[in-house]
Amino acid sequence: MLVQNQNLSASISDNLASLLEADIVFGRLRPMQRLTEEELVERHGVSRSPVREAIRMLAQDGLIVREPRKGIWVSPLSVRDFDELSLCRIELEGLAAEQAALADAPLEKARFNELFKRLEQAQKDGDARAFFLTDVEGSMLTYRTAGNKTLIRLLESLDKQALRYRFHAYSQRQGILDLTLDDTRRIYDAIIEGDGAAAKQLTREIISKIWKTTRDTVRESFEDAAS
Repeated sequence: MLVQNQNLSASISDNLASLLEADIVFGRLRPMQRLTEEELVERHGVSRSPVREAIRMLAQDGLIVREPRKGIWVSPLSVRDFDELSLCRIELEGLAAEQAALADAPLEKARFNELFKRLEQAQKDGDARAFFLTDVEGSMLTYRTAGNKTLIRLLESLDKQALRYRFHAYSQRQGILDLTLDDTRRIYDAIIEGDGAAAKQLTREIISKIWKTTRDTVRESFEDAAS
């Protein structure tokens, strides 16, 4: 997810899909931006076959829209979509945090302290991108620590679309970094200490706060701009 370098063990289409996913999440490919197979072939120096497969994978993840005779474009962002994703994340991420806290996984839990130091530094530097990437690492670590394969599958599928909104929130308002840092420290502490109820409740609260705080910026940035 959001790989910065190609994975040599992956197929060309997998690597291309990862590169395009990062372009979409970080806004280098904008919502509703038109794409063509020819353009992607030329830009990435690959044949048409892996381009088609990468497009298929991204369409399946909801990041690209592809319709016969209409073309291919980056999926739009909207308040309605943000609302739906946030409601799902509140429940599923809360459950993941609870299960991570209750898991017997001391090595995994020890990594949360190192991640938090990186979050602190990114927040101090005002580096929204570094903060976002480290925060995503924390989410992935929480999922792995929880150890629920079905839950991991659901969350990873949901995150493909949710990451776009998360990065937008972090990049638009410095206050979101401050809010997230304080609450994340409490969540990490609850997971490390094995307090499942607190980890679940704190996770639900932080997602709800970010949702309510950034909902208007999503409308202003994407829906108002498209009208």
